Amino acid sequence: MKKVLIIGAGGSLAKYVIKAIKDLRNTELTLFLRNKNRLSKDQSENCIIVEGDAMNYADIKKAIAGQDIVYVNLAGNLDAMSKNIVSAMQETGVKRIIAISSIGIYEMPLKTVLVPYRKLVDVIERSGLDYTILRPDWFTYGNEVDYAITKKGESETGSAISRKSIAAFIETIIENPDLYKNENLGISRPN
Repeated sequence: MKKVLIIGAGGSLAKYVIKAIKDLRNTELTLFLRNKNRLSKDQSENCIIVEGDAMNYADIKKAIAGQDIVYVNLAGNLDAMSKNIVSAMQETGVKRIIAISSIGIYEMPLKTVLVPYRKLVDVIERSGLDYTILRPDWFTYGNEVDYAITKKGESETGSAISRKSIAAFIETIIENPDLYKNENLGISRPN
């Protein structure tokens, strides 16, 4: 049984990821969020729900212990939260992490709004964990699954991408955890 933890399960993108992976065979899904009432019955059904705060190390460590894959979908003080997550993963022996950052974090001068997303990436890349960083373009509510991938250092191309497309890509990684290991990828809708 593959155990997957979604940190930030109440977010708009996480809802699509939950839908994409909750019915995968031999997968146990744990949803970590501050307020379980943000989840619909359909989202939380057949999942383990853990209320907690990513700023609280004890909460994060308890949720991460025993997991196989951690998916991070957060906003806010990403520097502090990512340090908590990485430390908890290192302490509990959990190695595989998938994290959402943002397009534009390597453009200089770095826009203030993107600073937390760059810090998240820097912490995870230095962690020694088996990571996949995703730097999506802006999200849409489109119903299509259509995406293009660029590697770190390549020019970011494409345009706003559907949440459904990002969720489909994450589902692929969860089904095949060795894919895109230790890669930092841009993801967008092809032009």
